[in-house]
Amino acid sequence: MTSKKRHWLWNVLIVLTVILCVLAFVEHYKNWHKIEEGNLKILSGIYYQKIPLAELDSVLLVEKLPEMERSSGFSWMEKEKGVFNDSITNTKVYVFVDDLYQQKIKVVHHDSLKMYVNLKDSIKTEELFAFLQTELLNNKETAKGVQ
Repeated sequence: MTSKKRHWLWNVLIVLTVILCVLAFVEHYKNWHKIEEGNLKILSGIYYQKIPLAELDSVLLVEKLPEMERSSGFSWMEKEKGVFNDSITNTKVYVFVDDLYQQKIKVVHHDSLKMYVNLKDSIKTEELFAFLQTELLNNKETAKGVQ
């Protein structure tokens, strides 16, 4: 019996494909958030938002997402991520939800842009909400002091 030897290029392509798939999974697995230089940065896969904390208009905790039409994104088990269109105001809404069964933070910024976000850990979601609420109150007090 003769055995065929596979070309080394195919082995390299298979390994690179597996590595790429693992990296894509890790990037979409959860919402990666960071607060630095006065901005809230949220990354989940190919979806990224950078929101200046000074531009926050409202921060609320909501139980359910409103009905929206998906423009791009995905739903898988309790995760919901992507860009949606609000059917009432016909505006883009960014959704970064790791657990649909937990409360979500509704962030309105730049007068009318909306984003819904929560993290896998509900305590981390509450901490993020408290921080954003504090920033919003500080911004309103600063704006009153300037007038």
